[in-house]
Amino acid sequence: MYAVIKTGGKQYKVSAGEKLKVEQIPADVGTEIVIDQVLAVGEGEALSIGSPLVSGATVSATILSHGRHDKVRIFKMRRRKHYQKRQGHRQNYTELFIAKIASELGSVTAEAPAAAPAAA
Repeated sequence: MYAVIKTGGKQYKVSAGEKLKVEQIPADVGTEIVIDQVLAVGEGEALSIGSPLVSGATVSATILSHGRHDKVRIFKMRRRKHYQKRQGHRQNYTELFIAKIASELGSVTAEAPAAAPAAA
């Protein structure tokens, strides 16, 4: 089973048990959030498309971590004008673990991810 969700102004196709990096969500690590902006839910041949949202469909996710993406370098230059401008940007993200997808088509649950072993 999969679902198309909307968060942070973007749309993502997710399935239970998968990890996903989305725009930053203001919540603590380890908390479970419920995303109710579900645009479509599919399972095999069955597909439920909302207009704009699928009623009663939810996606439960656990926040694994917060972080920042790699630096994107912006370089502007005008030739022969002695103009150069350098700038960098790092976008914040939140890593989610999709734990459960529930809708009228059914429900799928994934077990929590295994904790990473601590480096000695």
